[in-house]
Amino acid sequence: MSTTADLITALKKELKAAQMTYADLARALGLAESSVKRMLARGDLPLSRVDAICRALKIDFAELARRVADAQPLLAELTLEQERAVVADKKLLVCAICVLSQWTLEQVCAAYRISEAEAIGCFAQLDRIGIIELRALNRYRLKLAKTFRWHPHGPVMNYFREHAVLDYFSGGFDHPGEGLLLVHGSISRALAPSFLERMQKVAQDFAQQHQADQKLPEKNREGYTLLLAMRSWEFEAFAAMRR
Repeated sequence: MSTTADLITALKKELKAAQMTYADLARALGLAESSVKRMLARGDLPLSRVDAICRALKIDFAELARRVADAQPLLAELTLEQERAVVADKKLLVCAICVLSQWTLEQVCAAYRISEAEAIGCFAQLDRIGIIELRALNRYRLKLAKTFRWHPHGPVMNYFREHAVLDYFSGGFDHPGEGLLLVHGSISRALAPSFLERMQKVAQDFAQQHQADQKLPEKNREGYTLLLAMRSWEFEAFAAMRR
């Protein structure tokens, strides 16, 4: 959540971008330079004063507020309560997965049996949960970091373990652009984290390519799900045979 300190920081950035000094701002506001410095240092800014500063900077307050929101740290994970809210409604879960892929509301309604009113309601709930910041015309800003992941044993991952894992692996993985690799071996424990870093890099490359390809016509894009995993593990049936 943004604070007064975030607002002050944004105003200072705007001053710098406009090459406006405290003295310049003081003259525009009809105040002493020392008063302006003290006001910004204390963060004691009524809305009327913020409006006056925006007029001096020739920016709209709504735009300033948007920039403050855009500067907020992105979430690397949700709380368990937030995840439970997501899986409580199947249509909400569908919308959550769609916004992770930066789908528009129109794309969601075209692809799934979700009415426009239902989709708007889901987007509003995702806004309340904290996954997106809903904006005018049902556009939104995703508030999740590129490193975002669901809790490994949280409600969402448990839901997919129960309902989606078998469905995912039942595919043949034999179409163009598909593949399933299963590699087993014993390696140094010290090297294992470096392999995980490479896997994370592949995941980031996939996410960045997804963003870049949103400008392509929909007919030139295909939905893929990349699943990367690595753990110290032995098949339970094999483990039962251990001496």
